[in-house]
Amino acid sequence: LLSQFDPDNTGYISTEKFRSLLQRHGSELDPHKLEVLLALADSNSEGRICYQDFVNLMSNKRSNSFRQAILQGNRRLCSKALLEETGLSLSQRLIRHVAYETLPREIDRKWYYDSYTCCPPPWFMITITIVEASTLVAFFLYNGVVLDRFVLQVSHPLYLKNALLYHPQLRAQAWRYLTYIFMHAGIEHLGLNVVLQLLVGVPLEMVHGAARISFVYVAGVVAGSLAVSVADMRAPVVGSSGGVYALVSAHLANIVMNWSGMKCQFKLLRMAVALICMSFEFGRAVWLRFHPSAYPPCPHPSFMAHLGGVMVGITLGVIILRNYEQRLQDQTLWWIFLSIYIIFVLFAIFWNIFAYSLLDLKLPPPP
Repeated sequence: LLSQFDPDNTGYISTEKFRSLLQRHGSELDPHKLEVLLALADSNSEGRICYQDFVNLMSNKRSNSFRQAILQGNRRLCSKALLEETGLSLSQRLIRHVAYETLPREIDRKWYYDSYTCCPPPWFMITITIVEASTLVAFFLYNGVVLDRFVLQVSHPLYLKNALLYHPQLRAQAWRYLTYIFMHAGIEHLGLNVVLQLLVGVPLEMVHGAARISFVYVAGVVAGSLAVSVADMRAPVVGSSGGVYALVSAHLANIVMNWSGMKCQFKLLRMAVALICMSFEFGRAVWLRFHPSAYPPCPHPSFMAHLGGVMVGITLGVIILRNYEQRLQDQTLWWIFLSIYIIFVLFAIFWNIFAYSLLDLKLPPPP
């Protein structure tokens, strides 16, 4: 339809013609898209509209040029908040609440609502949670039925014999730096991690996508086990706390940095609850680490994985979750923090290869 207003195929039409087109066919468009198109017309000082910007909007494709045009014309977009609209269905209100929980700017919330299709769903956090819970339950039942010992004590020799958790004597088996997340130090440990990663991780994945959230989560997991191998060299490690703390700390840091723009209800109370849960879980891990082991000389698992996850969250995580439409390759801080993370990983690898023998540590016996 736009081609008849651009007979010379220049790729542009005048804003006057564009407005007349919107008036004629505006009733056929989604109200939110119509708002954005009007803002696009308002923002253009050259008196013409790029046809590709129109295509990008209608196909929900984001582009830098289109984003800049919308940012310049956002006065119209911010005229009415999404949650003030009436007649919303349950799913529409849920999507709006997710946007308000995770995005600090109204323009990003509107754009997210327009483009979100729930396809694909937040599969990563749901899948990883199901696998973690299933693995621990299966291991517990296996020990109970086959070995006649229901064991969830991490320092117990039977628990340490599984091929998933990280153990300093088996640090050469590289998969353990990642698979330790599928074993937990009891039902309460699993329960707290599951609650945090579902309540925080699923909304974040709905907004930012599986690729970004899985990157932050896995980076936190790897940083957690490497931090243990460097700072608490004699201890094993279990649980998904590294990944969970990376997500939660990134989300909380993002809220603090954008406090005035975050319009989620009871945000102070929610932050307090999240911090209390994290502190309780971390305190439990510290207490367990220094509590005398029931099966010496096998120590209890380390709490350093929590701190490794937090460090990833407030560096890489904050950059990734800073806003909805950022281009990471254009972010200087992204490259700085990514470089720091890579340097830490390389340092930890060399530390694991050489430091244990040079320091002549007395490690617990292999399981």
